[in-house]
Amino acid sequence: MSLVKPFQGLVYSASKINDFNKVICPPYDVISPEQEQILQKRSPYNFIHVMLAKADAKHGEDDSRYARAGETLRKWLHDGILVRDHKPCIYFLKQEYKILGQKYSRMGFLAVMKIEDDSAKLHPHEKTHAGAKEDRFKLWTALKAACSPIFVCFSDRQKKVEGIFNRKVAPTAPFMDVVEDDGTRTLVWRLDESAAIAEIVDVFKDQNLFIADGHHRYEVSRRYREEQLARNPGATGEEPWNYVMTYFTNMDSKDLQIFPIHRIIRRFPADVSFLENLFRIDPVKKKEDLVLLLARAGRNEHTFGLYTKKGIQLLRLKNRSQLDEYIKEGSKDYRGLDSLILKSFVFDRLDIKSEDIMYSNKDIDECFSYVDNGQADAAFILNPVKIEQLRAIALNGEKMPPKSTYFFPKALSGIALHSL
Repeated sequence: MSLVKPFQGLVYSASKINDFNKVICPPYDVISPEQEQILQKRSPYNFIHVMLAKADAKHGEDDSRYARAGETLRKWLHDGILVRDHKPCIYFLKQEYKILGQKYSRMGFLAVMKIEDDSAKLHPHEKTHAGAKEDRFKLWTALKAACSPIFVCFSDRQKKVEGIFNRKVAPTAPFMDVVEDDGTRTLVWRLDESAAIAEIVDVFKDQNLFIADGHHRYEVSRRYREEQLARNPGATGEEPWNYVMTYFTNMDSKDLQIFPIHRIIRRFPADVSFLENLFRIDPVKKKEDLVLLLARAGRNEHTFGLYTKKGIQLLRLKNRSQLDEYIKEGSKDYRGLDSLILKSFVFDRLDIKSEDIMYSNKDIDECFSYVDNGQADAAFILNPVKIEQLRAIALNGEKMPPKSTYFFPKALSGIALHSL
């Protein structure tokens, strides 16, 4: 039995949908209320109508909105809006995007991954919340399908999968080419050649795999499988619900980027002179200089940018030995997380409550504008978690604090569904 295998996805029909840009959408957990309204209006077939179905007069305001999502999906299948692919496929994705003026191009693929009782080779790194899991479980149960993949990193230093993509896939025309509102371009191809798929599957033998994103969805897939096993005592182990739809990408690729999640503080005291006892503090003249200075200092030090109405400061931790004094739990790798250091050295000392903290993914200008507009007193700019840190902490069996990592771009929803 293979850990990874192709699947017959439920996909939008090209004969029914003439513009895929109107029907795909980001994963549900990164869609703002404003973006949700835009997607709802963009097309009656936008995937948001399944993934985040709204209540209506018929379905009321309670959990029956999941039933509405199920009805919508079945109608789309009946009307041929969604169709099942003829052959099991691996769906290759190439995502082109730009951050701070620099262009990136990340390659990955959608397949299904076996849900193992012994998941010693699959390593999560984030804690999960019961409410989000319950929501997705109710949706998957109503749909009898998984509508968004989990995001998993694997190691391929020899770039075998990339070589197959370049030889077999890239020279052909993609069946989907879409551009998101933020400018990220996603191209999608099918690969159904059994010999090439076998080569890809072989890469995953004896691999440690790391969940980068979609921890809630993975736990939902395990719960769904457990319920199905209870109902089907004669199951073979190869039923669709034994597998979870997964986006795989190479953690050894330079194009895999982890982005920081910055902290915006609504109420922050004017007198924080105690910081001088903990950090070397240097003024920064220009906003545009901060990212470079932060990255440079962060190679060897625990470093933060602090922005208030008084200006920009670069904070560099004076004494690494203080980590053991302020942070008692976890391994050395865990205690070295900047998000945890900031919480333990600054936020806990000032008794800053979680409700006074807002978060910004990638966007430093947003942090500055909150302070400039008087909506917040301060913003802390962080360096990203390194992939080596993620690997080490996950292999230790530890979970990072919430809002430690942001993987971008996300794998779009609506490219393919995994029927359960």
